Amino acid sequence: MKYIKNILAAIGALCVVATFIYATQMSDSDELDNEVSGVTQDVKSTGDGYKISAIEIPDDLNFAGEPVPFDDPEVMERVDREFLVNTYWQSNALLLMKRAHKYFPIIEPILAKNDIPDDFKYLAVAESGLQNVVSPAGATGFWQIMKATGREYGLEVNANVDERYHIEKATQVACDYLNKWKKRFGSWTLTAAAYNAGPGGIQKYMGIQKADDYYDLLLGEETGRYVFRIMAIKEIISNPGNYGFDVEKKDLYEAVPSFSVEVDEPIASWADFAKEYEINYKILKRHNPWLREPHLNNASKKEYVIEIPNKGYYKESK
Repeated sequence: MKYIKNILAAIGALCVVATFIYATQMSDSDELDNEVSGVTQDVKSTGDGYKISAIEIPDDLNFAGEPVPFDDPEVMERVDREFLVNTYWQSNALLLMKRAHKYFPIIEPILAKNDIPDDFKYLAVAESGLQNVVSPAGATGFWQIMKATGREYGLEVNANVDERYHIEKATQVACDYLNKWKKRFGSWTLTAAAYNAGPGGIQKYMGIQKADDYYDLLLGEETGRYVFRIMAIKEIISNPGNYGFDVEKKDLYEAVPSFSVEVDEPIASWADFAKEYEINYKILKRHNPWLREPHLNNASKKEYVIEIPNKGYYKESK
């Protein structure tokens, strides 16, 4: 009997605990409902403020003069996706606009000199966001050039100097690469796809699928989105006001004027070299990111051109 009483007492205690937990959960649920209701009210109270809407795709959308097949609904869904993603990722779009104003004037004349369509400057945006980043595969710089490709096209790539970080030289390599594969593929859209997936990959897809048009090929996720993403970035950066961006010239990044200094001997310390021009090591590296170590070996007495910012743009280094 005593044993049974103990069991009944334990059951009673569990019931009390369960009732307390249930009541607490119901209270939390009520509070959550109230919070959601409050958020809803806040959103409704914004009235005609911030709005999210579908995006009208330009009728003349093209890449490097090659038109998009508007009569293909699957293609248009892919276009729409990239416009939505890149328009409503506002912080990234603003950063791209700011950087483009700083770096496009460097890239544009090199593309023009090599007869590469101006649209390809947006390929660099898609590749790196106009930053000297390194991919997991080792592709480096604004144009995401692999080590072997850089060396094949004449860049110096080692631990001491890596010219994939040199925007002018890397842009020239990109031009040489693009012109080579345009001759093979015949269209700029396929050439852009080859830049992303590699020429061998595109040739493989074309052979298996017996198609020779970018828009007719079933490609991997990244390459399948690639040209559409470039076109969306191009349109948003070119016409920001059409996509809700209020950007003035004063908001954009400016290049710091600089002059060139030729160096044809080893440099024991770039920090000491920088001080000679009343700047510091960080500023020197900012203008010459292709210098990868605090010194220059240069046993061969090769001539390098170092960019030095004009005096007065930075506080003098002590």
